[in-house]
Amino acid sequence: MKKSFIYFTFIVLVASVSFSCRKKEKVKLPKGEEEVVVPCSGPQYFTDKKTFRANAMGESQDQMVAKRKALSNCRDELARSINTRIKAVTDNYVNSREFNNKEEVEERYENLTREVIDQEIAGTKTICEKLVKTQEGTYKYYIAIELTTDDLLESYNKRMQKLSQEERLKIDYDYEKFKKTFEAEMEKLSQGR
Repeated sequence: MKKSFIYFTFIVLVASVSFSCRKKEKVKLPKGEEEVVVPCSGPQYFTDKKTFRANAMGESQDQMVAKRKALSNCRDELARSINTRIKAVTDNYVNSREFNNKEEVEERYENLTREVIDQEIAGTKTICEKLVKTQEGTYKYYIAIELTTDDLLESYNKRMQKLSQEERLKIDYDYEKFKKTFEAEMEKLSQGR
């Protein structure tokens, strides 16, 4: 019994070592095509249910201009992604609540969303950055940034509470219901991949 267990363990060990040492097969591409690997991009840089992410590239003859272009493009992309998701959440949330003047409430939510996004985009975290020099002598700057949904929700909640206390617009604001709607929308996004 002992010898067969040792023999079995040895076979499993040899098989796993040989399997892990195999080179990964390259996917054969059509003639004349070659794969381009873009720094700071790929699945690990996709938005998921807990974090909004974006990546971009900027190119210039000046290193700092390349970086500013990349960061600006990346923040724009992140803001668009957040705005689209928050718009869907807001629509679902507003439609599920009873409001006297629905149009005015939706407009206020949209303005609030823009303010929160502008404020939060400034506080994003850089998760990847690469600077390369091209053969033409220009600089390309690649960057990826992220913002957690918790940070976004916290900021949104603070602004929403302030808005709901205004005399002009008494909003029946329920953070837990909004958060639940937000999380459901983020779950849909994660499952869409």
